Amino acid sequence: MADDLGRRERKKQQTRERIAETARGLFGERGFERVTVAEIAREADVAEQTVYNYFPTKEDLVYWRLESFEEALLGAVRDREPGESMPAAFGRWLLAQRGLLGETPLSPELVALTRMITESPSLLDRERQIFARYADSLAGLIAEETGAAPGDVVPVVTANALLGVHRALIDYARGRILEGARNPELKRDVRAQAEAALAALEAGFGAARTSGASSRR
Repeated sequence: MADDLGRRERKKQQTRERIAETARGLFGERGFERVTVAEIAREADVAEQTVYNYFPTKEDLVYWRLESFEEALLGAVRDREPGESMPAAFGRWLLAQRGLLGETPLSPELVALTRMITESPSLLDRERQIFARYADSLAGLIAEETGAAPGDVVPVVTANALLGVHRALIDYARGRILEGARNPELKRDVRAQAEAALAALEAGFGAARTSGASSRR
């Protein structure tokens, strides 16, 4: 039975990846807005409903790999070293990421993905929704760690400030890529921007360590 379950899960994962890869290829050829879910299903040799079973929205075909981002983000803050500030832990984790924040070399596929996202209002809107949800999760963790009172805005501000660094760096990197910048120049510039932004946060939020910036009421 365990083997059967394992095979089914592997098959589901393979189907999901095939659909996503098919979509990425079509999006790369024709742009996100010009490809329909029906076309993706036909090319991937699955029913249209199967696509929606794995990806509730068309935009999720682009962002599905972000699913692991939330838990990794929360883990970086939750499992930081004793006495380490949240901005320091977040920054250490952030600067270890790949993709736009450090992939070497910058692949043609990533450049094409960057262009596709920046040209699609629906993708940019979906991205904002995803990161707003992540900010809510992070704010909840910070509130729990710091013993913040219900309704205290400090955890919300802190979470949005941390994720604001990530969003700002992504926007910066995308702009530089569209201007023609490539690694190692791009990686150096993004890291310099990241370090400056994180230093600014550290100055403001350095006190938000294991015990909190908010007092119980």
